Amino acid sequence: MTQGRIHQDFYRNGPSHRDGADVTFQDIRKLFNFSSITIGKWVTADEQQIAANLFFDALYDLATILNVNEQVLSLNGTLSLAFGSGGQKGASAHYNSARRQLALAKNAGAGALAHEWFHAFDHYIAPKMFADAGPGSFASQAWLDNVPLNPHPLNEKLSNCFSSLFLDNNNRPNDYFVRSVEADRALKIYYYAMPQEMAARAFEACVQDHTIKNAFLVQGTKRSTEARLGIYPHGNLRIALNESLMLYFYQLGVAISHKQS
Repeated sequence: MTQGRIHQDFYRNGPSHRDGADVTFQDIRKLFNFSSITIGKWVTADEQQIAANLFFDALYDLATILNVNEQVLSLNGTLSLAFGSGGQKGASAHYNSARRQLALAKNAGAGALAHEWFHAFDHYIAPKMFADAGPGSFASQAWLDNVPLNPHPLNEKLSNCFSSLFLDNNNRPNDYFVRSVEADRALKIYYYAMPQEMAARAFEACVQDHTIKNAFLVQGTKRSTEARLGIYPHGNLRIALNESLMLYFYQLGVAISHKQS
């Protein structure tokens, strides 16, 4: 019987978060304050242990990369996780906005954690960023729909990120937007040009470009079929987006730490 992908070695070079010790999903839930963590019934004890260690390292790597605390990653205790359960047919990873649940497939979800986490964040931040955002709204979509912004320095900072994400200096669709639309047209779908997908891919690229590398957290924004399609930001836009997203999350982390102190 062949081992699943969860058994492979995922490259990471980040700091030690657990000093080689095994952790459990209960440890993760407690430390990050996730709303719940669901493990699929087909996940063996061995796979669950491997996955718990991978999730633990990836989540702490992401917190380190973004300069935020655990509470930010659980979206103030509102986000649920699922492993080998709760996914969507045909998808290796999925964020369910109705359940506020991030689900990774057992053997195909590796590398998608950063992408799906940004979907969850995009959904969580929408009503805080926009007064008229509905319960199923994503901030990236609301921004593109010109929903009025709630005045706050952090909202304005994220609004600037979205402006760079979608528009050029003349307020026209930028190259990243155009290439995403062209990819959809070629494949006869509407997916890559969805605002929330464009935002999540830009976030993925930002995380992968950091000096801390974790292939379970993110991979494929540089060398993959999708990267060759041109549906990730590249060049000067990628650099600018990376800087603006990192600055936003740094300032968010500082604001939250001041609030908690």
